[in-house]
Amino acid sequence: MSRIGRAPIAVPDGVNVVVDGVTVTVTGPMGRLTQRIPRDMIVEQTESVLSVRRPTDSATHRSLHGLTRTLLANMVEGVTKGFQKRLEVVGVGYRASVKGDNLELLLGFSHPVVMQPPEDVSFETPQPQVILIKGIDKQVVGQVAAKVRELRPPEPYKGKGIRYAGEHVQRKVGKRA
Repeated sequence: MSRIGRAPIAVPDGVNVVVDGVTVTVTGPMGRLTQRIPRDMIVEQTESVLSVRRPTDSATHRSLHGLTRTLLANMVEGVTKGFQKRLEVVGVGYRASVKGDNLELLLGFSHPVVMQPPEDVSFETPQPQVILIKGIDKQVVGQVAAKVRELRPPEPYKGKGIRYAGEHVQRKVGKRA
């Protein structure tokens, strides 16, 4: 069996999990998440533990086993702690700020770029060169971070642009005389 798939998911106090056929709903102190799971996967709920079983050892069921367990674990973690992505803005004159709920970026274009957050996602800028993206759904937080980074990805010569915190940018040597 899958090592990831057979690991139980601890459900902390204050978190309510409802399994209704192929739909799992998790409600906690930070919000509510709903996910459709594959029809063949079996989700069992005891007092404070969720577990996922697969019906057969076919390749399809093996691949869905760990995925289903990870999706459920991310839902439980999201409604209790939440998720966060940290982006760094590198470049002279490049900066970010939050205006209302929107993120305003100055990235060397002739105009500021304004991004609206999707539902259950928030932006923070503790410093003008740091962007924090917070939310309860790990997939949505990662997708929003990728869209922000896509506005000005780091370029290889000077390293200017938006990068994930801790991301290494491979630098190239410029022209030689």
